[in-house]
Amino acid sequence: MRIAMLARNPNLYSHQRLLAVAQSRGHELDIINTLRCSINIASKRPQIFYQGAPLEGYDAVIPRIGASITFYGLAVLRQFEMMGVYPLNESVAIGRSRDKLRSMQLLARAGLGLPVTTFAHDPKKADEVVKLTGGAPLVIKLLEGTQGVGVVLADTDRSARSVIEAFRGADVDILAQEFIKEAGGSDIRAFVVGGKVVAAMQRQGADGEFRSNLHRGGSAKIVKISADERQTAIKAAKCLGLNVCGVDMLRSNNGPMIMEVNSSPGLEGIEKSTGLDIANEIIGFLEKHASPGKTKTKGRG
Repeated sequence: MRIAMLARNPNLYSHQRLLAVAQSRGHELDIINTLRCSINIASKRPQIFYQGAPLEGYDAVIPRIGASITFYGLAVLRQFEMMGVYPLNESVAIGRSRDKLRSMQLLARAGLGLPVTTFAHDPKKADEVVKLTGGAPLVIKLLEGTQGVGVVLADTDRSARSVIEAFRGADVDILAQEFIKEAGGSDIRAFVVGGKVVAAMQRQGADGEFRSNLHRGGSAKIVKISADERQTAIKAAKCLGLNVCGVDMLRSNNGPMIMEVNSSPGLEGIEKSTGLDIANEIIGFLEKHASPGKTKTKGRG
């Protein structure tokens, strides 16, 4: 099988692991810099060019598209889909997950557990947003933030209003969410591959830090999740249409609360904390499912 991986940095742990596993299982995997692809949009023969040559003959594509290049990355992925190449995650599904507001709406419609979340465009609605969220403490998030960047914990209603007004005054879109105090600065990441949870880790924020992101000094360890948490992760992946994802949840007094569904989850933290071979699960999934033209949307999303 020939596999293309869309990734800007070939040296990242996740990319090197996928490359090594693919090769060990007898496949050819090429790491392609997403931003150096050129698209020839033609009704009869869609093409992608890379370093002056057409990309042809691939059976599957693994999109490792960073949040900062979502727009162009999805355009390239759609082109692969139009060419009949099977994607690990489809462009439409990734687009759903990258839009925090849209993903929350879809998860809520499916009846999955979420923190109380509010959104408003008008900065004059700050009082209403705080009230609807249930009052301080509450968490305020940039819609475009990643890895804990652009996430603020407001301890009082007054500080919450000030943060909301500041962000909206700068024409930045934000979400306000209730703060799940009982989570104690930790969360659960359930790693889903092909409709199954193949690994789970508990991430704990550094001292004095309410965000549990490993990039911000948090730690991780293997954790046994409940049947409810397992089903929540599986349903979240299915709801957004993702074959592979990391579902981040908080343990609340009302059951698991989904914080985010990550369509390009890193492998380093989950593999090192659990000792499990997640890269092998991903390549194995492609072996079972990749076939020409099997993409549901065929780039039409």
